[in-house]
Amino acid sequence: MRILVVNAGSSSLKLRVLDPDDRIVGSADLPAPRGQAEDAVVARAVESFGPIDAVGHRIVHGGTRYTRPVRIDREVVEHLRALTDLAPLHQPKSLAALAVVEAALPDVRAVACFDTAFHADIPAGASTYAIPREWRMRWDLRKYGFHGLSHAYASGRAAELLGRSLDGVRLVTCHLGAGASLAAVLDGRSVDTTMGFTPLDGLVMATRSGSIDPGLVLWLEEHVQMPPAELASTLEHRSGLLGLAGTADMRAILASAGAGQPDAVLALDVYHHRLRGAVAAMAAALGGLDVLVFTGGVGENAPAVRERAARDLAFLGVSLDVARNRAAGDDREIGSPGAAVRTFVIAAREDVQIAHEVRAVLGTGPAMGT
Repeated sequence: MRILVVNAGSSSLKLRVLDPDDRIVGSADLPAPRGQAEDAVVARAVESFGPIDAVGHRIVHGGTRYTRPVRIDREVVEHLRALTDLAPLHQPKSLAALAVVEAALPDVRAVACFDTAFHADIPAGASTYAIPREWRMRWDLRKYGFHGLSHAYASGRAAELLGRSLDGVRLVTCHLGAGASLAAVLDGRSVDTTMGFTPLDGLVMATRSGSIDPGLVLWLEEHVQMPPAELASTLEHRSGLLGLAGTADMRAILASAGAGQPDAVLALDVYHHRLRGAVAAMAAALGGLDVLVFTGGVGENAPAVRERAARDLAFLGVSLDVARNRAAGDDREIGSPGAAVRTFVIAAREDVQIAHEVRAVLGTGPAMGT
């Protein structure tokens, strides 16, 4: 089965065709669909791939209704459209890509795979906000969590590298990229995560603030009369590393910090302070830590970030082998021999996770969770 994986971001569209062995046999990185010109480019790319047997769409938000991948039909599309307010930056782009690909492949089965699904069953103690019950019930206000496809793949791949199932394994996956989140994984299932009701929560990210005191937002609204739209835009697009260091590029920040540039030093201090505390919180949710995984653009490609994180987490038993950590290569172990916590670098492969979920839904692969 040749599966087309459609991954729509806020400004780009990644198309990957995977064969039955999960090898990429077709690929295109395109501008996100936003008009007839872009739609035509996407349609031509899809046609160039040749025969496609099924399509898997990455959908950021499934709400409380979609906690597993689902075959796409008109009803599903309408429900996904109704969730746009919960993910206004991503959901419209996913739906636009879905429409373009469906028009190009009208008779091909399509499956929606959700970033929120991996976290759908985290315990109520972790998912519930301490706000009035009527608010929570009326508007489905809860921690949803995101990056679930990446966390699911990384934890499953870690099991392969460990040579065992994840039964009884306490694992923290660190998806560190432009967006960043952690997941606490026990027995292969998410039990906590750092992103919350929206992807704005949690770690410091490239342009997103991560967790801040809600009172700060209220103060800006009340005392500065800052409009909600400006607040949202600033916290999403002008905060995080960009707000601290003047750039969202981790490579540039590491270089500037190495030269003693104060804003870059501060940005790394804040970034690592939040990362250290969040990993410790995930370990607390698990009752300890057996495996630590780094994935995502920064997690995979910034050895200095991993080294500092390991030093900060030495109290949990994390220790890196310097040569292993700095070496290039595919998915690999980078921890010191005999360290209490085993540490891995794993390439983010949401496309593979989506392909597995598509096969499971269509009955052409193993059942989910196996």
